[in-house]
Amino acid sequence: MSERATREETVDVVWSGSWVAERLGVALEGDGELQELLGLALRRNPKRAHLLVSNVLGKHVPQRPSVVHGAGFELGERVRALLGAQEARRAVVLGYAETATGLGHAVADGLRDAPYLHSTRRPVAGVEQAGGFEESHSHATSHLLLPEDRDLLASGGTGADASVLVLVDDEFSTGNTVLNTIRALHALHPRERYVIVALVDMRSAGDRDRLTVFAAEIGARVDLVTRSTGTVALPDGVLERGQALVAAQEAEQAGRAEEAEEAAAAVEDVDSAPVTRVHLDWPAGVPDGGRHGFTPAHRAALEAALPAMADRIAAELGDAAGPAPRHVLVLGFEELMYAPLRLGTALEAALGADAEVRYSTTTRSPVLAVDDPGYAIRTRLVFPAHDDPADGPGDRYAYNVAGAGFDAVVAVVDSTADTPELHAPDGLLARLAEHTGHVLLAVLPSYVPATAAPTGVPGTPTPAPERQEPAVLPEPLRGPDFSSYAPQDVGWLLQDLSDTELEAPTEEREEAIQSGGAHYAESLPVEYQPSAEYQALFTAALEASAARIARAVGTVTETVLAERGPRPVLVSLARAGTPVGVLMRRWAQHRHGLDLPHYAISIVRGRGIDATALRWLAAHHDPADVVFVDGWTGKGAITRELAAAITEFEASGGPAGFDPEISVLADPGGCVRTYGTREDFLIPSACLNSTVSGLISRTVLRADLVGPDDFHGGKFYRELADSDVSGLFLDTIAARFDEVAGQVEEAAKELLAADRAPTWEGWAAVERISEEYGIHDVNLVKPGVGETTRVLLRRVPWKILAKRGAGADLEHIRLLAEQRGVPVEEVDDLPYSCVGLIHPRFTRGATGADGKAVQGA
Repeated sequence: MSERATREETVDVVWSGSWVAERLGVALEGDGELQELLGLALRRNPKRAHLLVSNVLGKHVPQRPSVVHGAGFELGERVRALLGAQEARRAVVLGYAETATGLGHAVADGLRDAPYLHSTRRPVAGVEQAGGFEESHSHATSHLLLPEDRDLLASGGTGADASVLVLVDDEFSTGNTVLNTIRALHALHPRERYVIVALVDMRSAGDRDRLTVFAAEIGARVDLVTRSTGTVALPDGVLERGQALVAAQEAEQAGRAEEAEEAAAAVEDVDSAPVTRVHLDWPAGVPDGGRHGFTPAHRAALEAALPAMADRIAAELGDAAGPAPRHVLVLGFEELMYAPLRLGTALEAALGADAEVRYSTTTRSPVLAVDDPGYAIRTRLVFPAHDDPADGPGDRYAYNVAGAGFDAVVAVVDSTADTPELHAPDGLLARLAEHTGHVLLAVLPSYVPATAAPTGVPGTPTPAPERQEPAVLPEPLRGPDFSSYAPQDVGWLLQDLSDTELEAPTEEREEAIQSGGAHYAESLPVEYQPSAEYQALFTAALEASAARIARAVGTVTETVLAERGPRPVLVSLARAGTPVGVLMRRWAQHRHGLDLPHYAISIVRGRGIDATALRWLAAHHDPADVVFVDGWTGKGAITRELAAAITEFEASGGPAGFDPEISVLADPGGCVRTYGTREDFLIPSACLNSTVSGLISRTVLRADLVGPDDFHGGKFYRELADSDVSGLFLDTIAARFDEVAGQVEEAAKELLAADRAPTWEGWAAVERISEEYGIHDVNLVKPGVGETTRVLLRRVPWKILAKRGAGADLEHIRLLAEQRGVPVEEVDDLPYSCVGLIHPRFTRGATGADGKAVQGA
C-alpha cells in the first residue's frame, strides 16, 4: 500500500482532534502527516486524560483492512532493510497487547522470516510465564509473555545465538513501556541489538535523551523505526480539566440516553438483524494469533487458507435476505486483531469493487464518545466481557460502529470467548444487530500450547480453559461439500469416505454380522431407493404428522433450554439424530433468537462413541454444555451404550464433564428423561435413509480406514441429489412452529414439573419378546416404528409384530413388509406400535434369489 493511497483513505475535511484541541488546548506538533494519522479523544484515566486515536491501526476507527495491514507491513520492510536480509532472518518480533497485537504481526509479515509473539493480559492455565512487564499509563497494566517455545525470545526458536528483538507498539509516547520490556528481557537474554517500531514517535526531547542513555547503559544498539514523528503539547492542568470535561459530557449523555429509552419504549419493537454462524475451516495447527508464538510455517499455512475462508464469508453475505451488502465491517476482538485483519484483507479481494470492507476491533479501553466530526470517537457500543477475563467481569466497547451504515458485520472471536455472554440479550452480537442488517459470527479455535498443563500457573488466576483443536484433529465437515444441509445447520465430526467402496448386499452383511465375522459398522447396506408408491407414502405421512413432530421438537428443545441453558451445544447421534438436531436448532433460533452450535457424532453399538470427536468437542466447548440428541429410543441400547462410552472415555484420560443423557423426540421405551413425547408414532425421517438425512450414510468404523486420531467415517451420496427430501422434511415441520407454540409452552411446563425418571418399560418388553419367539438375543429385536423401519430397509427381517389397531402410523411398515415378503403379526399388550424381528438363524438361504424372506426358514 503506497503512502499516497493511505493518505487518500484517512484524510478528512475536519481534523478528528479539533474538538479536544479547542476545549483543552491540546495540540499535535510534527510532520504534515501527523493529523492524518491521529485524532484525539478523552477517557477516564487518572494518569492521562487524552487518547491518541490512530486512523490506520484498526482498533477504534474502522479502516480498510489493506490499509491497516499495509501500514505494519511497510514498517516491517523498513526494518528488514535496516537489518539486512541475513540479520532479519535472526529477528524476533514482539508486539504489545492489546492495541498493537495486529500491528506487530503485520510488521513480522514485512520482515518475512521472523517469528512473532505478543504480550497478553489473558493468563492461560498451565502455561509458564517467560517474562512480564508493566505499562505505566494504561488502564490495565500487566503484560504476560507466554511463548510455547521457551527459546523463542532467546533465539527465535532456532537454538542459535541471541537474535535481534524487534518491539512494536502503536505509539512511542514516553518510552517507559519499551524500556521496561527491554530491561526485563535483557536480564534474561542479553543481546546486542534492539529495534523499536511504532506508527508515531511522540516523545519529548527529554524522553529521546533518556533512550540514548539507556542504550549505553545496557551496552546494546537500539534503533527506532517510525512512520511519523511529533509531540503532544499539553497545557498546565490539562489532566484535571480533561477529567472535568469527561464528567460533564457523561452527565449530559446520560440524560439524553434516558430520554431516548423513554422514546424507544413508546415505539413498537423492531426486529434485530439475524445472526448467522459462518464456519471458516480454520487451518489445523495454526494458532489464532501470536499469544503463544506464530512461526513462518504458520504464516504460510494461513496465507494458503485465507482465500477459501474469505469465500465462505462472502457466500454467507450473499445468502443474506435483501440486497447484497456493500458496506461490510470485519470486527475483531480485543487481542485477537491479526486473524480478523487478514480475513478482512482476503474479503476485500473476494468482494472486489462490489463492496467496501472495513476493519476494527473491540477493546477494553473506556473512551468518551462525542458525535462531532472533530472528535475521533463518534459512537460507542457497550457490552459485557465475554471471555471470562482473569480480572473479573466488566464492560467492553466497540467504537464508531453504531451509525456507520454497515450493511453487515462479521464478528470474529476465539472459542474461549464464544460464551453465553457473547450471545446474551445485552451481549456484543445483540448490540451489533441493532445497528446493521446482518451479523455473521466466525469462531476461531483458541490455541493452547502442547506444553500447557491441566492446572493453573501457581500464583496466577485460572481463567476459563483455552480451547483449541490439537493439530491431529480435523475440522468438521459441512455442506455443501459434505451433506446437502446448509453449513450452519450441522458440522459433521466424521471423515469423508465417499470414494471408498463400502456397500454390500444385505443378506451378505447379515450373515457376516451374525456369524461374528464382521461388525455391522464395518460396511454399509446398499441404499434403499423408494418406489413411487413408497415416496408418496412418505410425503403423505410428513404432511399428516408435521404438527405433531413440531410439537415434539418444541417440547424437547424448551426442556433442554430450561435445564441445560442458556446456550447448549447440540450433538446429534449420526445419522437418525441429525435431522432432529437441526430442527431443535431451528426452533431455538426461531423462538428465542439463539444460534446454537450443532454437530453430528458417530456412536456404534458394541464399539462406543467416537473418542476423537469427543476430544474435538472438549477442545472447542465446555463439555458440560454438550447435549446429545437422537431421534427416538427403542429398547434403550444406545442410551446404555453412550453412558458406558462416556465413562470409559473419562477413565482413559479424556476430558471430563460430558453428560451422557440423550434428548429425543420420542421415548416410547421409557429410556430417557428428556423427550418431546413418549408416544410411539411415525417420524417420517425414519421412512428413508440418506435422502432424508442430508444424503449422508450411516457411520462406518473399520480399523483399516479409521485410525486412533481419526473421526469415524461416512459417505456423502451426491448422486442421490434428485431424490433428496432433507430440506423438504425440515421446512415442512419448521413451518408449523408458530402454530404449535402455545401447545409447546404448556407441554414443556408439564414435563418440567413431572417425574420423568426412565421406566425401562421397553427393555422389559424386548426381553420378553426375545424369549417368547425363541430368538434369545435382544439385539435382534428392534422395537418402535423407527427401528422397525430400519429392519425392513437395512437388515434381513423375519417378521413384524404390530400393535392391534395401530392404524395409519404403520402404513409404510405394511408396504415395506409386503415388498419384502415379511409377515405382519397383530398382537396385544405391546408398549410400542410395532416391533421388527431380525431373522435369528440367518444364512444365505434364509432369503430367496429375490432377497425376500423365506417362510419357515
